[in-house]
Amino acid sequence: MDYKYIEQLLDSYWKGQTSLEEEKILKAFFSQKDIPAKLKMYQPLFVYAQKEVSQDGLGDDFDQKLLSIIGEEAPVKARTITMTQRLMPLFKAAAVVAIILTLSNAMQMSFNSSNNDLNNMDATEQVQQGRSVAIGDSATQDSMAQSSIVPSESLPKTIIK
Repeated sequence: MDYKYIEQLLDSYWKGQTSLEEEKILKAFFSQKDIPAKLKMYQPLFVYAQKEVSQDGLGDDFDQKLLSIIGEEAPVKARTITMTQRLMPLFKAAAVVAIILTLSNAMQMSFNSSNNDLNNMDATEQVQQGRSVAIGDSATQDSMAQSSIVPSESLPKTIIK
């Protein structure tokens, strides 16, 4: 039998000039049982390549097996952290501060209300207690004269402190 075509394919294979179809022809040829003696030395190369393609890749547990052999722990995978998760301790601290300030303000108001007679006055008396910044302004005096509110000078001395 003449194997010149196979020898030509082998020459072009070694030069890297074969196509995939020609390589398939070589693999099919060398997977046969009857191969000439002078081409027998190339058989393990093509049979090995064919066996490797048919075998599966590395298993999922390959990394774990390799790491257990060399004695290292598996690497820790990174987690994604959102901005809300990152700022959650700050939110909690702000809430605690807000609660403390609210409670302290409520306690201060309750202590001051028992000692203070100003809280017993009605709203009109409390408004008139303070001094007006525009005391010499004629518009303020006119509006005070037209309203039914009594100016602070006419209030009894016991209320003004």
